[in-house]
Amino acid sequence: MSGHIQRRGRNSWRLKFDIGRDPLTNDRRTRYLTFKGTKRQAEQELINRMAEYNAGASVNPSKVTLSDYLADWHNDYAAVHVTPKTAERYKQLIKNQIAPNIGQVQLQRLQPAHLQGLYARLLKAGLAPRTVGHVHRLLRKTISHAGTMGLVQRNVATLVKPPKAEDVEITILTKEQIAKLLTHVKGRTIYLILVLGLATGARRGELLALRIKDFNPENGTVRIERSLEQTKGQLRFKVPKTKHGKRTVTVPPPVVAELKAHIIKVQERRLLLGMGRASRDDLLFPRWDGQVRSPHWLTQKFSQAMAALKIGDITLHSLRHTHASQLIASGMDVLTISRRLGHGSAAITLRVYGHLIEGKDAEAAKVMEHMFNSLRTE
Repeated sequence: MSGHIQRRGRNSWRLKFDIGRDPLTNDRRTRYLTFKGTKRQAEQELINRMAEYNAGASVNPSKVTLSDYLADWHNDYAAVHVTPKTAERYKQLIKNQIAPNIGQVQLQRLQPAHLQGLYARLLKAGLAPRTVGHVHRLLRKTISHAGTMGLVQRNVATLVKPPKAEDVEITILTKEQIAKLLTHVKGRTIYLILVLGLATGARRGELLALRIKDFNPENGTVRIERSLEQTKGQLRFKVPKTKHGKRTVTVPPPVVAELKAHIIKVQERRLLLGMGRASRDDLLFPRWDGQVRSPHWLTQKFSQAMAALKIGDITLHSLRHTHASQLIASGMDVLTISRRLGHGSAAITLRVYGHLIEGKDAEAAKVMEHMFNSLRTE
């Protein structure tokens, strides 16, 4: 059993100590207390409380504030159970949206009205409803965890509805814009990365994580097994969240030919630099020194190209949307499209691209009309 104290203000201390594992989830359970007095007195109080618990005495309910609890949750739970990128996002939401507004409220005194007021305040300040929804889901998740730890009796976040998020407009490139873009970047480092992105619908992190061995020139496919994630000062490879994230995607023959030529050039450059031949485990799109390129770099280069072409409202992720829209326009079934994009389920594909698929209803009517006409002539 361990514990420690932390200064919270003049003659104010936060006491924290473990009380073992939850019998159902096996998660570590922690108790928090606020104590007024000197540091020596706080240390003695911590010893007394830990002794009381070991002796079977009841522990007083926590009076820790929401900010204090969220800080500990982020450090102790999020750091272990979520990806660094997600943990970074959680930290931003806690620091910028939650703590300045309702962080001073004691966790056990948190009411639905506090959350409703928070959401209204954030919307009034200009925060997008979708982002406020992220705040709500984070609070629901963390307060649920507090309940598991025995710190609260109910999850007040389940009693409040977040604002309805606005529909995200899907932006795609026209054929003319694609032609301009590829002509503009022809011969540059990003050219083939963008071509492969358009040809496969792969995400930027997936493209930059590809290795030479992931490309099969005989079958004309690329195997997507991981993604590159960027957080502050750190790059890391991660596996997909779902089993469908790992996938083999067929590449058009012209792109296969360009990838073959690209690998030859990479090998020639390495030999000229005295680096030796690249192995099959080396990156498909490395920097000149063989190291990984960052996702931010790719986004920046794409944005610069679009600015030079004076094409607005198009992001790097629009390449993925463009790929999907072309498949939908061809009449390809949703399940195949979903598998190619690496979605966890076809339902996700329908949610994102359903409005494009709905446009096919008139064509479906024409198909049925043709069937009925053929029946009359028989």
